[in-house]
Amino acid sequence: MNAPAVPTTPVVVIGAGPIGLAAAAHLLEQGLPPLVLEAGPTVGSAVSEWAHVRLFSTWGEVVDPTAEKLLSRTGWSRPDSSTYPSGGDWVQHYLQPLADTLGDRVRYGARVTGVSKAGRDRVVDADRDAQPYVVQVKHADGREERITASAVIDASGTWSLPSPAGSTGLPALGEHMASDHVTYRVPDLTDPAVRARYAGKRTAVIGSGASAFTALASLAELARSHNSATTKTVWVLRRGLSGSTYGGGEADQLPARGALGLAAKAAVDEGHAEAVTGFRTEAVERGAEGRLILVAEDGRRLQAVDEVIVLTGFRPDLSFLSEVRLRLDERLEAPVELAPLIDPNQHSCGTVYPHGHRELSHPDSGVYLVGMKSYGRAPTFLAMTGYEQVRSIAAALAGETEAADRVELVLPETGVCGGSGLFDTDDAAEPATEGCCSPSAPQLVQLSTISPGPATTPGSSSNA
Repeated sequence: MNAPAVPTTPVVVIGAGPIGLAAAAHLLEQGLPPLVLEAGPTVGSAVSEWAHVRLFSTWGEVVDPTAEKLLSRTGWSRPDSSTYPSGGDWVQHYLQPLADTLGDRVRYGARVTGVSKAGRDRVVDADRDAQPYVVQVKHADGREERITASAVIDASGTWSLPSPAGSTGLPALGEHMASDHVTYRVPDLTDPAVRARYAGKRTAVIGSGASAFTALASLAELARSHNSATTKTVWVLRRGLSGSTYGGGEADQLPARGALGLAAKAAVDEGHAEAVTGFRTEAVERGAEGRLILVAEDGRRLQAVDEVIVLTGFRPDLSFLSEVRLRLDERLEAPVELAPLIDPNQHSCGTVYPHGHRELSHPDSGVYLVGMKSYGRAPTFLAMTGYEQVRSIAAALAGETEAADRVELVLPETGVCGGSGLFDTDDAAEPATEGCCSPSAPQLVQLSTISPGPATTPGSSSNA
């Protein structure tokens, strides 16, 4: 009996980050040829931009098992499974060796500008399912290319599109004009130039997730080491205070994630940061000496700040997928079958249900959004989720339906409740009839209830 022919048309994987490279490893295991296209100049280009941030997941949770098998053939061994890598560690000790093992299956400086069906725009039905995909690429030197693909796995993430300060989802009035003093990333305070930007200054941090916790903890450490009298932070929250404001704490099954929230709380308790609740930013105005004044929808104006750090989440770039037929949830911009499983308006406690190729499928078969991009605007993605996604998809593309459907995923509980769809909540208010939170009026609060936590702590990432 002749062995089955090895496919020659590649499965194009968009993005050489953790999930994209894992997808390539799973495709190889299934006998399918991957071609990974990375817009940046190096592997894990997005991760490299937050190289200074420590993940709240351990090495044992951020290495894909199939990728590890592939790497082990080269003599590679995983770092201590119980330790926490930084973004830079993740790139240097895992992603780069994995990309090296994949060799010329990974191309850099190759930005995908469009995906379509061969000879068919999104309107045409005739013989659509029988057509391969065409992937249009712009290379770093300006050259353009079209690549024929049997399937497309988009693991490009959401890093390139941070959400704005404006609470409507639109940039606040004046936000763009103030761009010289606004950043959308956790600052690297180990860099002397960046450190000088925030030392002795008053900084607003907008956001309520792990990235905001990281920024609060880092700025508090800067205040301790520099001048706590002049290095101050105002923490701007769209929601009110609740039991979930600082995350799961000691109840979090990811201990470093819990510690991160406790460090943010310590920053407030020690007086390095003050929290303003129920503040939904409408405008950023210039005040005296070019300082910035945040204005809320209700007309409140905060004391002027020197810098603003906006950490309100990310959103997927769907522009280059406009010619393929996707079925996306109208709120989260995630696949419609996945959206109810991750919707922060509903899922304020517990874990994400196991999901794989079926929940990630679209009307155009063979195109998938995976990793952080599959979550759209939902903020709760973990790397191990993406690894299971691409395992299932690779099996499905290889015709191994039983293996593809056997999706198993156990995620750590947060130990808390409170989703991003809830705001203006406060523990001191009248108890709610459902859930764990209840409404209150916006207020300025200065918390001082627990002893200070650690000065440094693992941080956040979109893939941690």
